[in-house]
Amino acid sequence: MPYRRLPNTDTARVKAMKRALELSKKYSPDMLAFKQATLNKILAFLPLFEQAIMMQKEAHTRQVTNSKEFTESFRKAKLYISHFLQVYNFAILRGEIKPSTRNYFGIDEKNGCLPDLKTENDVITWGQKVIKGENERVLKTGNPILSPKIAVVKVYYDEFVEKLNFQKMLQSISVRANDKVSSLRPECDKIICRMWNEVEEYYSQETVERKREQASRYGVQYVYRPSERRALQSGLSAAS
Repeated sequence: MPYRRLPNTDTARVKAMKRALELSKKYSPDMLAFKQATLNKILAFLPLFEQAIMMQKEAHTRQVTNSKEFTESFRKAKLYISHFLQVYNFAILRGEIKPSTRNYFGIDEKNGCLPDLKTENDVITWGQKVIKGENERVLKTGNPILSPKIAVVKVYYDEFVEKLNFQKMLQSISVRANDKVSSLRPECDKIICRMWNEVEEYYSQETVERKREQASRYGVQYVYRPSERRALQSGLSAAS
């Protein structure tokens, strides 16, 4: 015998409740297979659930859209910070700047290796060091790096920080939206289960096949087990 299975996606949950509302408009209360109290619960709950789902989708869309811009700003910030330090090392190699000035950036004066810029925190840390260090160095030596200028590096660094903060805000909004939908699902499943129970009870005097047929009109989902599906397919093949 097939077993009843509650909706397992939000789309299916909404569909089940909307199906109930469609039939409530088609039949008078005394002809409806579930109770008026259950109908009232659906009428009150469904708009809240649909609104939560809509906000969840909007939050996700905004996060994905901004993620593309954030990824590009992250790439450019890394590029300019790394390029600035490369040019700085070349200036040291040419003898234009003393190796000891690397200390302005928190770098060992004997170490010309570029820092790793793999993570957001790496870019934030080294962006701050490079901007602060170059400004302090120029105040004392008056000999700035010109390509790229530290002002240009700062533009891309600030843009990255702004995009990062905005992305984190969108992520927070998305998490809250997901949590809201998750918190409503148990109540949604409870209402659907109650409605389906009442429908099956309404048709309890019918034959099993007739009851299942009528309940299916109300959106009640019945699922065949694998062995049952194979047996059903074998029977259909034999009949044909």
